[in-house]
Amino acid sequence: MHHLPSTVSSGPSILPRLVASRTIPSVRLFPSARRVNLTSLPRFSSSLSSTGESATDDNVDDSSKHGTLKCGIYIVGTPIGNLEDITLRALRILRSVDLVLSEDTRHSGKLLRHYNIKTPLLSYHKFNESQCETTILRRLHEGQSVALISDAGTPGISDPGVELAKLCITENFPVVPVPGPSALIAALSASGLSTDEFTFVGFLPKQDGLRKDRMMVSSNETATQSFYVAPHKLRQFLEEASLIYGDSRKCVIAREMTKLHEEFWRGTLGEAKEVFLTRQPKGEITLLIEGKAHSVIEMPSEVQLEHELRELVSSGHSLSMAVKMVAEGTAAKRKQVYALALRIFGKQTVGKQMENEDASS
Repeated sequence: MHHLPSTVSSGPSILPRLVASRTIPSVRLFPSARRVNLTSLPRFSSSLSSTGESATDDNVDDSSKHGTLKCGIYIVGTPIGNLEDITLRALRILRSVDLVLSEDTRHSGKLLRHYNIKTPLLSYHKFNESQCETTILRRLHEGQSVALISDAGTPGISDPGVELAKLCITENFPVVPVPGPSALIAALSASGLSTDEFTFVGFLPKQDGLRKDRMMVSSNETATQSFYVAPHKLRQFLEEASLIYGDSRKCVIAREMTKLHEEFWRGTLGEAKEVFLTRQPKGEITLLIEGKAHSVIEMPSEVQLEHELRELVSSGHSLSMAVKMVAEGTAAKRKQVYALALRIFGKQTVGKQMENEDASS
């Protein structure tokens, strides 16, 4: 069990010191992340991509920001904490679209202001999705381009946006992903748990019965399980999880990722329950639980099967009953055990006993 707080490092003077000391100095980048002057970046060819985007749209200033973006919805990933974790393409899209939809315009406004993006914002969240659909569709029918962002990470993943994507697909408008940060992937990549296969559960249901039923299903999966947990519900989650998954199951609690107080806590569910019983964490939490171990079924050898058969027969069990008991008590198939009994005790003996048992029944 370890507490591993992390800091983010950057700056031109760090690399030489890293070589000399092999330690990473702490440099606070969030919330005062360095501003990037996009106009100073090199320009590339103006060939259009399959989505109709121009690779030179980065040089479009705010006065002519519409650029050459194709009409449609752009699902744009934004930082989960550190403002530097945004792609050049995402910044270009946000500058070039006619409208940006966001969960909280005050929160998203900070990101846009940081990069001097002046595209209009419209509030779009789970409580007004249906009311906004008419406005969004009207703009799309007029040939406008619209970007969708969430408060943090990738829209539509435990965030509003799924219904809008469905609607646009139904109306034959392009839905264009602009990949970016994701708390799920960030936590998995640094967790140390298996990433060959994983299940994203997200937020569990609020109702006790539904929540525990979902955890029961999750506890029997061999893939790594990933959850989003609100800080004030962490204790309840750990208490229920330790009962359903078992105290010995490994878990990783990722908190405040990419921010100044980023932390990865690693240990077992039993240890986590004890630690967080008296500790109230702050910040968004992504919690990972290792999958159920594969149960390795060992096939018994013929020597073992023969020993079992002889023991049961000598203790008074009929041969057919011995065959049945050995098959049920091991991973061997009944047909295999019966064939072995024929070889050991002879076809006539086995057949005669079977006939006698059938007659008596």
